[in-house]
Amino acid sequence: MRTGFFWDERCFWHSGGNYAATMPVGGLVQPMAGGLPENPETKRRLKNLMEVTGLMDELIQRHAPPATYEDLRRVHPERYLSRFKEMSDAGGGELGLRTPFGPGGYEIACVSAGLAKAALAAVLTGEVDNAYSLSRPPGHHCLPDYPNGFCLLASIPIAIEAALAGGLASRVAVVDWDVHHGNGTEAIYYDRDDVLAISLHQERNYPIDTGDFEDRGLGAGEGFNLNIPLPPGAGHATYLEAMERLVLPALTEFQPDVIIVACGYDAAAIDPLSRMLATAETFRAMTTMVMEAAADLCGGKLLVVHEGGYSEAYVPFCGHGVIAEMAGSTIDAPDPLGDTFDARQPNARFEHYCSILIAEMEAAL
Repeated sequence: MRTGFFWDERCFWHSGGNYAATMPVGGLVQPMAGGLPENPETKRRLKNLMEVTGLMDELIQRHAPPATYEDLRRVHPERYLSRFKEMSDAGGGELGLRTPFGPGGYEIACVSAGLAKAALAAVLTGEVDNAYSLSRPPGHHCLPDYPNGFCLLASIPIAIEAALAGGLASRVAVVDWDVHHGNGTEAIYYDRDDVLAISLHQERNYPIDTGDFEDRGLGAGEGFNLNIPLPPGAGHATYLEAMERLVLPALTEFQPDVIIVACGYDAAAIDPLSRMLATAETFRAMTTMVMEAAADLCGGKLLVVHEGGYSEAYVPFCGHGVIAEMAGSTIDAPDPLGDTFDARQPNARFEHYCSILIAEMEAAL
């Protein structure tokens, strides 16, 4: 496979400021090493691991120009972009809910979106068979006029709108398996039928008040939004069952020109911002599923865009498995916690309960 890997050192330089977890430092909240969970180390360590194993040598490495103002304006209103740029030039701040950034945050967010845009174009034009965009800051929580959840620009919608405007595609499917609901992508495409938005997430994690199964779209978009909320503790088997019974049939019915995965690794068992029990093998297996769907539906055209995932130690192994699978590589980075996480998977009784929930959603579609 010709797998593109799009990255830029500047994405690692994005700064979230003085935080302890998601709390601003001050009062009784003490400073802490690492600070904001969304930090460069999860992504940098993924790239480092691929260089050490040799997987990077099997990829087609690419950089890309930043997304242009025209690209951004297809998704975000001028007043939002102007405010973001002004704050960035003034040294940064917090523009929305849990979206702190430092000096140059606007420009780095444009680089992040530009990587996704270029990677999608490379897939659609046949320059590569599939591609991985190591975008940072992430984007799937960003609404057109309000950023939240560490997301400052809606990178995937920016990439999609550029591809649609350029005539490279007409129907795009987004599969978001970040553990948090992809509320930004949902909001942007909620009343449209040219983009299928699927979000597989932990129920009532973040945002607490979005992501219900009943939210299926509006007007022309009715039926083109699919939320799959899973209970805390859902593990490997439940994720694969949800993919098999809900995600793959929705993709088949939609018949996309390309599939984009909003790839967060925060459903992993060790992540500090979730209570799920996915493993590196879960992410590899889900990647196999979407690759097979892409092969059947759209000539293998697949883009994976990095979103969340906050375990600095474990994200690299999850990401390595995904990218090795995309590239058809035999290079492996064995999961050092695989046996431990396998032993912690839900028991058969809980898995049966999750199967009932999935069956209820399946019957309601």
